Amino acid sequence: MVHPATVLAEIDQQFPESLARLFDLLRFPSVGTDPAHAKDCRAAARWLVAELTGMGFKAGLRQTTGQPLVVGSYEPPGGGRLPHILFYGHYDVQPADPLELWTSPPFEPRIRKGKSGKDAIFARGACDDKGQLMTFLEASRCWLKVHGSLPFRLTVMIEGDEEGDTSHIDSFLKANARDFPVDAAFICDTEMWDPRTPAINTRLRGCIGIEVTVKGPKIDLHSGLYGGPVRNPIKVLSAVLAAMHDRRGRITIPGFYDGVKPIPAKLRRQWAGLKFPAKKFLGDVGLAIPAGEQGYSALEQMWARPTAEVNGIFGGYRGVGSKTVLPAEATAKLTFRLVEGQDPVKIRKAFKAFVKDRLPPDCKASFIEDGGDSRGIAVSEDTPWIRAAKAALKDEFGREAVLVGGGFSIPVVESFKTHLKVDSLLVGFSGADDSAHSPNEKYDVDSFRHGTRAWARIIAQFAKE
Repeated sequence: MVHPATVLAEIDQQFPESLARLFDLLRFPSVGTDPAHAKDCRAAARWLVAELTGMGFKAGLRQTTGQPLVVGSYEPPGGGRLPHILFYGHYDVQPADPLELWTSPPFEPRIRKGKSGKDAIFARGACDDKGQLMTFLEASRCWLKVHGSLPFRLTVMIEGDEEGDTSHIDSFLKANARDFPVDAAFICDTEMWDPRTPAINTRLRGCIGIEVTVKGPKIDLHSGLYGGPVRNPIKVLSAVLAAMHDRRGRITIPGFYDGVKPIPAKLRRQWAGLKFPAKKFLGDVGLAIPAGEQGYSALEQMWARPTAEVNGIFGGYRGVGSKTVLPAEATAKLTFRLVEGQDPVKIRKAFKAFVKDRLPPDCKASFIEDGGDSRGIAVSEDTPWIRAAKAALKDEFGREAVLVGGGFSIPVVESFKTHLKVDSLLVGFSGADDSAHSPNEKYDVDSFRHGTRAWARIIAQFAKE
């Protein structure tokens, strides 16, 4: 391994220039889901192409069924036998609404003190994901300036649809997999464990959504005339939903746990050693009594166990005052968080059968499938990429990186696994208080600096003396 001291010194010396480049990117209102910002998305993509080209990459835009995809490739001299790394990020951001809750304009980045007292960059996309992706690009830029070449072949892929429809990049990767014969994917879109402790994410839950409507009488009915002998679809649907869990919090849909693997004992012990403050976690949102699947800690429930949740339920009269009706129908929206080994198609089919089996003969159910099928992902904790990242992160932060899970989904990780046949290294430097997707999103200046330095150390793990 080459010691990264000279690169780290370069990162620190030219850090104001790195900040300026990040500010340039943050000024693009690249809201990928809003057609009104299509030009802004394309402008942000072109800016990234120009930056990569200036660093010595062959870069350009690739068309997808959504926003343009930025693709840059770097081939070091004589690099045919070197590892081929894919770095992924996204330039699209969430809408900034409600604008009145921002202290400063969302696309005019500012540095000011955050609640912790640290200097922070406030702007939409500061942590999700422009600040994060720029840590890797700035580390690569400084490495190239100091050493003249990178110690691996590198493809940079930055999309514009991550916050919306992830089927666009999935379709692109499926159609163009042969263009990307890579050995691993690096992704910077996750968090630190705490402000001082780095984390590597090895598990992500998948997600599927479905909407169910139970229909009873052909029209809403007067509850005084029909109440009693007529079935109420809200009562029918509520009973079905209540039957999805037993008293221990276990999901009762037949076949739901097919393929679910037990949590490895070593990993379970490590998670227990994190001493996650479950009582405070609940207290912070106004709760005190633990729920969920009994026999598993809060972290295990969030990171390694599947869930079935009702996200919304409605039917009948919802206006001001009272209206004494028996509704003709009732609807619920649900999402299922899935772990490695579960089949989303089978889960959908099993849920539909579960509902239909519990309907009275004079009621019917219809279903709307909401969004794509995202599978749960688990990465081996002993890949060369994770070993390299653990060593580099310890050198930068002075603490062992912890291996964590994520209850959320990053669908592109599944796409890389399915179409490119590679695992992803998930390392991020944002904090729990960065307000991603919310007003006053921020990214601590120290996060940007240490993130850049950490990537330089990871790069150094692949460089030979």
